[in-house]
Amino acid sequence: MRATERWSWLDLRLVPPAATVWAATLLAPSLPTGLLWTGAGTAAGGAALLLRSRRAAAGVLVGCLAALTVVGAVAAVGAQARAASPLPELAARGAVAEVVVELDEDPRVLAGAGGPRVLVAGTALEVAGRPTAGDAVLLFGPADEWAGLLPGQSVRLRAAVRAAEPGDHVLAVLSARSPPAAVGGPGRVQQAAGDLRAGLAASADRTLPDRPAGLLPGLVVGDTSAMDAQLTAEFRRAGLAHLTAVSGANVAIVVGLVLWPLRARAADRRAQAAVAVLAIAAFVVLARPGASVLRAAVMGGVALLALATGRSRTAVPALCAAIVLLLLVEPELATDPGFALSVAATAGIVLLAPGWTRQLRRRRLPRPLAEALAVSGAAGVVTAPLVAALSGVVSVVSLPANLLAAPAVAPATVLGLLAALAEPVWPGGADVLTWVAGWPVRWLVVVAEHAAAVPDGATGWPAGTRGAVLLAGLLIAAAWALVRWPPLRPLALAALVGVVVIGWPVRQAARGWPLPDTVIVACDVGQGDALVLPTGPGEGVLVDAGPDGALVAGCLDRLGVRRLPLVLVSHLDADHVGGLAGALAGRAVDVVATGTLAPTDERVPEFERVLAGVGAVHEVLLPGQTRTVGGAAFEVLAPDPDRATAGAEPNDLSLVLRATQRGVRVLLTGDLGAEAEAAIVAAGTDLSADVLKVPHHGSADADARFIAASGAAVALVSVGAGNTYGHPTDRLLDLVADGGMRTYRTDRDGDVAVVGEAGDWGVAVRGPDVVQRATADGVPGVPAGRSAAVRERRSAVAAWSRGSTPGSTARPDVPAAGRGGRGGAAARPRRLGRAGRGARAPPGQRGARAGRGRPADRRPGRRAGALAVRRPPAGRRHRRARGRGGPGGVPGGLRQGTRPGADARARAPRGQAQRGPGQGVQGRRCGGRRVPQDQFRRGTGRVRAQRGPARRREDHPGRGHRPARRGRQRPAQPLRGGQPAGVGLRRGHRRRRGRPVPPRAGRGHRVHRGRARAGR
Repeated sequence: MRATERWSWLDLRLVPPAATVWAATLLAPSLPTGLLWTGAGTAAGGAALLLRSRRAAAGVLVGCLAALTVVGAVAAVGAQARAASPLPELAARGAVAEVVVELDEDPRVLAGAGGPRVLVAGTALEVAGRPTAGDAVLLFGPADEWAGLLPGQSVRLRAAVRAAEPGDHVLAVLSARSPPAAVGGPGRVQQAAGDLRAGLAASADRTLPDRPAGLLPGLVVGDTSAMDAQLTAEFRRAGLAHLTAVSGANVAIVVGLVLWPLRARAADRRAQAAVAVLAIAAFVVLARPGASVLRAAVMGGVALLALATGRSRTAVPALCAAIVLLLLVEPELATDPGFALSVAATAGIVLLAPGWTRQLRRRRLPRPLAEALAVSGAAGVVTAPLVAALSGVVSVVSLPANLLAAPAVAPATVLGLLAALAEPVWPGGADVLTWVAGWPVRWLVVVAEHAAAVPDGATGWPAGTRGAVLLAGLLIAAAWALVRWPPLRPLALAALVGVVVIGWPVRQAARGWPLPDTVIVACDVGQGDALVLPTGPGEGVLVDAGPDGALVAGCLDRLGVRRLPLVLVSHLDADHVGGLAGALAGRAVDVVATGTLAPTDERVPEFERVLAGVGAVHEVLLPGQTRTVGGAAFEVLAPDPDRATAGAEPNDLSLVLRATQRGVRVLLTGDLGAEAEAAIVAAGTDLSADVLKVPHHGSADADARFIAASGAAVALVSVGAGNTYGHPTDRLLDLVADGGMRTYRTDRDGDVAVVGEAGDWGVAVRGPDVVQRATADGVPGVPAGRSAAVRERRSAVAAWSRGSTPGSTARPDVPAAGRGGRGGAAARPRRLGRAGRGARAPPGQRGARAGRGRPADRRPGRRAGALAVRRPPAGRRHRRARGRGGPGGVPGGLRQGTRPGADARARAPRGQAQRGPGQGVQGRRCGGRRVPQDQFRRGTGRVRAQRGPARRREDHPGRGHRPARRGRQRPAQPLRGGQPAGVGLRRGHRRRRGRPVPPRAGRGHRVHRGRARAGR
């Protein structure tokens, strides 16, 4: 096999055990305990039998069997512990019990307005007075009662116990029925970490605008609690969500920050490793041990162990070790999408980025740009199938967005960390650091906003395994075709330019959304209501705000609505007002109106705070009142204030209106139930309309007379795709069909618009926006970031390790002379070439290397690096060049060298001969390893080191008739006595190996073998 690239050895021995651990961890929960023990014992026996084998494959197989043994044993022990827990029995009865729970993470506030709730992962220590083995649980509770609690803190409470969903790693789900009572504190470490996180958030809130203030804590320590919902969706759409999920990039920045002063003072490597370990542990506590943080921390620990022991730091074994350790300690990570994406991105960076960087460097790209392109591209390509499988989305703006964001990540992270550390002791200095960090954070916000705003910047793709396999196959096929047939490359580039320059503008012009004369639009916001009535250029009326602010804001942006003179809220359920803050942010709002609310509704204060934050006025509408905005008129039909009593059902107090625009009437019904609908019909209220907004997302709790009384021709159902409520129900759909209405659903049709005027109107659908749904649902992004693995330079090929022969030392035995003080015997200065002539031109090239000229900015000579000395097989000779001085047929093939001459320029070569036992040719990229001297012997077929500038060979075809010129060179000094051999260290450009090139600084030498009977 011919090799035109430098060789690099990749240690993949830990890959099969890591894959075995992952697969076994996924399979173990579905197996009975007895089978797990049997499998573990069988694997252990097989590993014991294979220990005596000396085959290389046996070692890998032993590792896989050992992994199966450990995973099986761990899974069996865990299954027995779960079976002994009292939680399954309580969940089967739906009981309420007293529990003691230790929090594993910070409570996360769930989307919603008015009385928000939190979700927190924890470990049940005691259930109904019985101790447990540490059962994992999920707990829901009111946000105000759980605010301020920290990981590691133990609380006692009464909670309703129910079974977890199939496939969940938790044993039960708890719903708090009482406030938590502290049992144990979080500890000093967790308390300090919580104070630092809170201090950074407070400093950002004091010194930065809203969006950067919420982003900075997320970027530095992963705290996204104050991050704007719409900005979160923009980051996901732009492919930048990994920046707010603390990952290996943050760990690398922290390690680099603490090691920089130690390296500047040349501290001992063991001290560097110890300090880095402490820094990683502190950062994991500060950022909370998420999947990507744990993976990066464990991988960094493995690499630091290699640093402390002096062994080679190899990224692939470190990654595999991290996978094995994490899956054994936290088996639930096997099903964590974020963990899978993190591992895939790291593997892509390690395996692909270095080669891509070298290719880009050959095309004269600056090193920083080449490495950034290679890292982002490798991570994006490898994770694209996984992202497509998880979200059904493929982003084409992710790579440029990550390239633009990369320069700002490290400064913002470092300054943010320094601000967090300074906040407890010097708040003023922390504010200064936060203000400075705000500028790169602002840049990240700008990049995310513009990347997310690119039309068709992300496109839908089949989700699941089928989509992942399809995309992976297309990527592999495209890469293979472009590599196999280079003429396809300009065609592919032309096609890409055509799509961007012609296809993309045509598609945008053909969209036709929004349509002119739009009466009302039912926005696709998931399981909730959000409707918009455009009333003029840039303004409209919003009816409810859905559950997610990013989704309703996106609908308003598509319609070009920048001002909201009137916002109508039917009631305060989260699926109607959860996105209110996101919808109102950045828009001028005048009045927000509701119906009469129950006096005991605890959600009103929070609702009022949201309105006060945007400067809106709250009005209460009564039946019979009307409002007019532009050409739209609104008539209030319900609720009756007399029904707004203490404890009244909020759905039955929904605001019911009839909106009329250009003569088309729309009945807006909120979440009315059958009882309230029947009361409205019994009161003789006129419900006639052309379009009916179906109550309560198509619930079966509907009154047939109410549906029929509308007399509508079209029914709009605002419902979420794949909702767990079964909406819309068959009963409701039958009632609508019996009334002669045609049904349009946002889960299937996306945004639905009623367009036209009285007597000439119709319905248009935009279609489901897969990208919007995926980015709003919080699908994890592609982790990407610079890795130390990209900057690692591997040796050109395998080299003999230092000290491979008995008695070898690390000290050179040849005194320094001549070559820059780097060792070697001094040589007498000689002139190069023949008298009166310049250097001879290199010979012609043949074969695959012909016509490959050297770049103009590259000097002749081979790059520094050691080459392996290959010995010929028994009874055979080395493969030689074809023709006159062409390159050898195999990598490292040895060719005729020259007799030694003077080092005219007195510059140190990269490879040089060393005398003494075990000393040999040393290369810059070989980590100090040398070719042992016992390989340098005299005689035909042996290898021997010589030094001095290259001279033309005596057997060269151009001088075969001038054997006397050989006398112009002095004989080489033998290393062990006797006659000199015909082998020397000679410079040769990798593409001009047939002709010697004078040595120059910064270039390397290669070892050549003299031919038998060549002038001896």
